[in-house]
Order: sequence, then C-alpha cells, then structure tokens
Amino acid sequence: MTSTPPPAFTTRPTLQGTFGMSASTHWLATASAQAVLERGGNAFDAAVAGAFVLHVVEPPLTGPGGDMTGVLPPAGEPARPVVLMGQGPAPAAATREHYLAEGLELVPGAGALAAAVPAAVDAWLVLLRDRGTWELGGVLAFAVRYARDGPPIVGRVGAPITAVADLFTEHWPTSAALWMPDGRPPREGEIIRNEAYARVLDSLVHAGTQDDGATRTERIDAARLAWRTGTVARAAVEFSRTPHRHSSGLDHAGVIELEDFAGFEAGYEEATTLEFRGHTIAKTGPWGQGPALLQTLAILDGFDDEHLDPSTALGAHTILEAQKLAIADREAYYGDADVPMGHLLSPEYASERRALITETASHEFRPGTVPGHEPFVPPLRTAYTPPALADGSGFAGAGEPTVSRSGETRGDTCHIDVVDSAGNMVSATPSGGWLQSSPPIPELGFCLGSRLQMTWLEDGAPSTLTPGRRPRTTLTPTLILKDGRPAVALGSPGGDQQDQWQLLYLLRTIVGGYTPQQAIDAPSLHTTSIPGSFWPRTWEAGGAVVEDRLGEDVINDLERRGHVITRAGDWALGRLSSVTRDHETGVLSAAANPRGAQGYAAGR
Repeated sequence: MTSTPPPAFTTRPTLQGTFGMSASTHWLATASAQAVLERGGNAFDAAVAGAFVLHVVEPPLTGPGGDMTGVLPPAGEPARPVVLMGQGPAPAAATREHYLAEGLELVPGAGALAAAVPAAVDAWLVLLRDRGTWELGGVLAFAVRYARDGPPIVGRVGAPITAVADLFTEHWPTSAALWMPDGRPPREGEIIRNEAYARVLDSLVHAGTQDDGATRTERIDAARLAWRTGTVARAAVEFSRTPHRHSSGLDHAGVIELEDFAGFEAGYEEATTLEFRGHTIAKTGPWGQGPALLQTLAILDGFDDEHLDPSTALGAHTILEAQKLAIADREAYYGDADVPMGHLLSPEYASERRALITETASHEFRPGTVPGHEPFVPPLRTAYTPPALADGSGFAGAGEPTVSRSGETRGDTCHIDVVDSAGNMVSATPSGGWLQSSPPIPELGFCLGSRLQMTWLEDGAPSTLTPGRRPRTTLTPTLILKDGRPAVALGSPGGDQQDQWQLLYLLRTIVGGYTPQQAIDAPSLHTTSIPGSFWPRTWEAGGAVVEDRLGEDVINDLERRGHVITRAGDWALGRLSSVTRDHETGVLSAAANPRGAQGYAAGR
C-alpha cells in the first residue's frame, strides 16, 4: 500500500513494554486486569478479572446471563490455537413450533423467549481453572467491590436506559428498580450499586470453600456447579416463568428450565484458521461468524495490494464487495450444524467468489454454490413491524444495542485482550445479558440474554431454532500467529460489524504497515447490505456506512460505484482493541479505541 502512507497522527501512542499489557472497552476492566498482572497473575487470571468487571461497569453491553467466546494460544501439543466456547444452546423447550404457536414470526430481540442457556460465567471459570493461577476469590474481588460499592456510571449506560425508560416503568418493574432508582435514568458519574450481584459472586467463592481438602481445581469446579445447579439457576427459571413484555409487543413466558442450566458446560474447540500473507488467523468455528472473516481474507488475497487499502476508493469498494460475498455465505451455510468449511475456505472457491467482484456495487444477496448443500436464503426485509404493533401502539423493546443503520452507536458488546511476559495471550469477546435483554432477576441482579434472536423460525436453515443447538453468534475474537507463535490478540464489539472492523485492522497492519494504534484510529467503514443477525433482522441492499474522515473524494467515488452511503460522522465506527508480542525482541504492545472515550490500554 504505497498510495496511502500510514497517518503520522494518532489519538494516543501504541503502548510498548516487556512486562504485560491489557486493553479493553472500559478503563476499569483494563485497570483491573493490569492490577492482576502487577500482583503476579498471568494473562488468563487478568482476563477473567477484567471480564467480571465488565459485567458490572458495562451492563448495557454485557452481563453474567450472557455469553462469550475467546481464542487462546496452543497449550501443549498439537500446537494449534483453541477456542474457549462460552456460547450456550437453545433450551430443550425452545422449539420453533412453540414460538410459532406464540404468534411469532421472528425470535424476539428482547424477553426471556430469546434466552439461550447462560454460558459466560462457566466459560470464564473454566479458563481460570485450566490456564490461570489465582484463586477464584482474588480474581472476583475487583467485580465484587464494583458491584457492592458501585462504579461511576458512564454516559453510555444512561443513554440506553433513557431509550427504554418507558418499557422499564410500564412493563419491567425490576429493571426500573435496579437501573432507575430515583425514577429516572442515571446521569453520568452517578453511582449505581448492585448488591444482589455482589452476593451472587460471593456465593460462588463460598461454594469452593466448603471442603477444606479440596484442590484449587476442585474449588473452582464447585463454584461452577453452584452456578449451574444452585440459587442462580432456580431464581432465573422461576422468574422467567412469569409472562413479560417482549419485542414482539406481546407478553410471553420463558422456556428455560433447571435441566438446561445443569446440562451445559463450557469447553474448548479447535480454532478455524487461514494463512494470510505469512500469518495464521484463528477464529471460532461456523457456529460463530468468525470464519466469514477468513473467507473475506481468502477472497482478498487474490488481489494486489492496491485493492487492499481501506483508505482509497478502490480498496474500500473491493473490501465491501468481498465482505458481502462472505457474509452471504454466513447466512446460507453457517450454524451449529454440518458446515462445509473446507470447501468455503478453499483457494478454488475463493477464486470463484473473487470473480464476482466488478467495478460497481452489488445490491444482491449472493451466496455461493457448495456441492451437496442447498443455500438458505433468509427473508430479505428492509423493515419489519411485529403484527401486535401494526397499529403503532405499544413499545417493542430492541435487539442488540449496537450500531444503527444511521451509524449512530448506541452500545453493543465488550472486548478484552491481555498478554504477559511469558507469552500467554487471550482475545475474548463477552456479550449478552444486556440490561435491555429482559427484566433482571431481583435475587441475582442481572437478566438473561437474548442470543436466540440470531436463529430463524423458518425451517431448513443451518441456524433454524433447534433445542440443544447454539445460535450462530456474532461474537468473534481473533488471534494471529506468526511462525506458529501467538503474535496478536484482537477484537471489537459491534454485532455484524465485528469482523468487518477487524478486517480493516488486519489489512492495515499486515499489508499496509500501520502500527496497532494507527490501524485502530484510521477511518472505518462497513456494509449493511447483509441480513442483520439481530431483531428485526433487516437489511439495506447496497448499503455502506462510512466515517466522514474517509474523505469526500473517496466517499463520492463509492457513491458513483453504486454504494448507498450513510455518513456516520468522523469518529463513530469500531471499538477495537489489541495486544501484541514480538517473539524476536520480547516487546509487548497494546492499543485501544478512542471513539466514545471509554476504551483504554495499559501496560509496562
């Protein structure tokens, strides 16, 4: 990329050191993770501590009733990266027949019918048990203190509560009690305490102290068992049985049962990988959207560098078109099912898809042809109103609080990356259980998630709602290996945009020579010419959202090529963070997103 040199200006430096680095979407989580490193913990101890803090300080973006995925370096042989799988499945009673009988056309975006089995807490405890070194009490102490004493609320918390204040006061009284204690949304800097959640965390630590002769592993497993079979499960199941307002505009009861909680355990899976310009990119399996990034890279790898610069019209156009093709395959083939990833990532298939990219923007939904597989074509709605709200009455609630079609950022998800001097590294994206997901359970101080909205009620799709199957999540952290060794941990919130924004970072650092902070600060863009993963699951044919800093000439050129452009403002898209390790020098680095003035990196 010689046409557009890396910018000299960055909002902050790329941090460098040799001791340890942390980066996340909230400074308190970053500071907590770094404090663990400073006290002798490793990267995995630090990531777990930071993640539980995120549950407390970013409740519109993540919660203990939600889910997470992480990508980790190899542990022993074979030397392949692994995925920490914290995505719960659909409950046993979550059948499409039941949902259709409830009068639904889509799985709701808010309410207990949208809840998969909560999985994040168990996944974090599995990571602590297997790769961490600290005791559970020490790791959870940071989150317990913030829950009990209350963190100062950032503006991003008050804004979404304001947006759903009528829903809270009219239909979700437990939400109003927790998040509107004075009958109004909290102002920036106010303290919101969550004593109920502090007691939940204390109970997990207590569960591991009942046997004086237990090992560290047994103590953590005791906490996991308490989570799955104790007060948390009982309170959540009992509370969800009472009908409450969903985004359908109707009141429904949840279907999750004690057996669903007890039957789920987080674990590990082999990562899906692709070689790109001398680097190994590791992602989740196709039960997540991660392989769509790999498919996009495979398509782009056949172009020269001139086509891979997101800061030029040619590069931006090529990238947007490649993303549309890869994400169409995501819709057509991905799910917790038999997915032909070998074919979808093959050079031959990438060449076929590459040939579809022309000088003009496509406004079509174009999945590829895979022998022996019929592509699923989802409903391509440009708008959707639930039948119960067709008369314009009522308040439906929302799906994921993510980046809107206009480019406005209402919130989304969280991310955390940590690396230590020993080379331990983790990239993890926790999400779900947002305060907009469903009413909080009073005894627990948190709500269930709404990840099932990513499943279809149409029959025959690889992501059709099916009991015991995982919804196809958008959570998609990235690990990059160089010469078989972990070099970069990277990720971003953003729903369907997560891999799109990460792609720009990969192209700018691997091909363009940008530093991590330069890549994060550079102007961003993404396509909306894809069926959304979140309720109400609409799309905008040919749509593309860009930051104005991309420049008038580039934006005008994209419009001439047929892209339907939405300008998002100068600093609106992406909440990336990353950490790196140079294995030749031992130098570590960290970088975080300046947009929203909330993400921070720390280290030394």
